[in-house]
Amino acid sequence: MAAFRQNIISLYIIKVSKWFSLIMPIIVLFYEENRLGLHEIFLLKSVYSVVLVSLDIPTGYLADSWGRKNCLLAGCLVAFGGYLCYSFSYTFAAFFLAEILLGIGQSLISGADSALLYDTMQEYKREGEYLKYEGKVTMVGNFSEAFAGIFGGLLATSSLRLPFYCQAGIAFLGIPAALCLREFYVKRHIENPLRNIWAIIRYSLGTNPKLRYDILFSGIIGTATLTMAWFVQPVFIHIGMPTAWFGVAWTVLNLTVGIAALYSDALSAKIGENRTYAFILVFIVGGYLSVAYSLNYFSLLLLFVFYIIRGFATPLLKGYINRQTFSEMRATVLSIRNFIIRLIFAVMAPFIGWLNDAFSLSFALQITALIIFLPGLLFLLLQWKKA
Repeated sequence: MAAFRQNIISLYIIKVSKWFSLIMPIIVLFYEENRLGLHEIFLLKSVYSVVLVSLDIPTGYLADSWGRKNCLLAGCLVAFGGYLCYSFSYTFAAFFLAEILLGIGQSLISGADSALLYDTMQEYKREGEYLKYEGKVTMVGNFSEAFAGIFGGLLATSSLRLPFYCQAGIAFLGIPAALCLREFYVKRHIENPLRNIWAIIRYSLGTNPKLRYDILFSGIIGTATLTMAWFVQPVFIHIGMPTAWFGVAWTVLNLTVGIAALYSDALSAKIGENRTYAFILVFIVGGYLSVAYSLNYFSLLLLFVFYIIRGFATPLLKGYINRQTFSEMRATVLSIRNFIIRLIFAVMAPFIGWLNDAFSLSFALQITALIIFLPGLLFLLLQWKKA
């Protein structure tokens, strides 16, 4: 059981190193200080997503063939380099490079962490507790991001660059934590990796229709929550929130996600899987529309509700996918989900940023709601048909 606790604690620390984000509450202000518009900001985030789109499935497969621990260690090292690059950069081109490094680091970690968690639970015959622990890991991440918001906001009152220096130090913590992980999954030598990756993609998105629609629906909802995270600060700026409050508001929102994640399994057990999907879609789309038509301080309450649903959605949708996959392909399948999220975001983000700059924040939010709702409803109906 010592190895069980060691893995859980190490995964918590890696989650903290990723999510104790001192820079997120003030990053839009930082970009604006360096003379970037929202279109350029969304373009940077799109670059990050393109890197993830390009690497998510290969690195997920790498975690299945090279090892979850090796991928997590490599990801922590590269992410540390990305934050160092940001700390000492002042131009769009340098920020572009930093986003590439952060994207590579995230792609190496993405999927491998959840797969190693599930492997650990399986090793100790505790698969039934996976959703609870996935919720706890999600909670740790969002609590970290929440409390980091307070410190990030306070550091920013001294300098908008100071949070980046400290962020590099936080990212470094993931490296020794990854070294302490114990691998339970027995890696296999594959003669033809590309053929095997294609076989997993074909199984996930073709052969198994229930898994296919779970992945696609989860991808749509993941895109929606990711995009809203980048709308939050423009909303704060639009309503005239003082800079000192950015960190506090960010903290409250992310504490909300963490607390809701703890009760995600209870929600699914109470209302059932199919109703849970519908519940998530209605409230996610409704959140976008309600914020779009209430761009004042009341929108903070609406964002609070949106983040509650986000807290329910993340562990639930990943848990539903994990339940339908085999150990030898688990990280790859989770990476396919992340691939879809980042692909949609990479295509959508520059367009949404342009809508904001050319028209208004409200209009950009409304169009995003429409983009999320139509495919989300389609995949929901297809899920129900297959179920």
